[in-house]
Amino acid sequence: MPVRVLVADDQDMVRVGISTILDAQPSIEVVGQARDGLEAVALVESLHPDVCLFDIRMPHLDGIEATRRVAGPDVADPVPVIVVTTFDQDEYVYDALRAGARGFLLKDADPELLARAVLAAAQGEALIAPAVTARLLAAFASSHAGAVREPVDPLTPREEAVLDLVAVGRTNAEVADELFLSLSTVKTHIGALMTKLSARNRVELVIWAYESGRVDPGRR
Repeated sequence: MPVRVLVADDQDMVRVGISTILDAQPSIEVVGQARDGLEAVALVESLHPDVCLFDIRMPHLDGIEATRRVAGPDVADPVPVIVVTTFDQDEYVYDALRAGARGFLLKDADPELLARAVLAAAQGEALIAPAVTARLLAAFASSHAGAVREPVDPLTPREEAVLDLVAVGRTNAEVADELFLSLSTVKTHIGALMTKLSARNRVELVIWAYESGRVDPGRR
């Protein structure tokens, strides 16, 4: 079954353009379009998409608050959200991720990256535009380092190593290759990390890793 997507953007040309690009992918189907955040939230409730793409600046309800309402910490059945915007200011990115976004892309992203982000979000992965990832994490690591509580059950050395690689954007397969582990073992470690750190997805693992000061922001 194709991944069912909802696209929300107040600019008709952008919204239709993104929808056309995604609909051209055999593994993706755009099931709805919204012109503002309130309409987007309502369509999520009625259409039950697999993934949402939200612009940040929208009338009536911005993309960050719309994200919080459909994917935030208090949502029982969160929908993966990718924020797609022309604005790459660090505070927007960080606020979107903290609100529950599963990925962040700029509107000039190529069609392949856009499709990859949708499929990654549907599979529980996270994709943030390479142009903003390192700068974003570097900017907030210094101001938030040490601001989180350590888990009651300490991380094992292997979990620390896996978290370190996840935090700098490695996929499960890349983590497995670098640590000489099987893919299933990597998934087991990531599951354990999510449990210990009360994280719902990889983005929250990454944020925790940087806010706890475990990862060098300059590392790629």
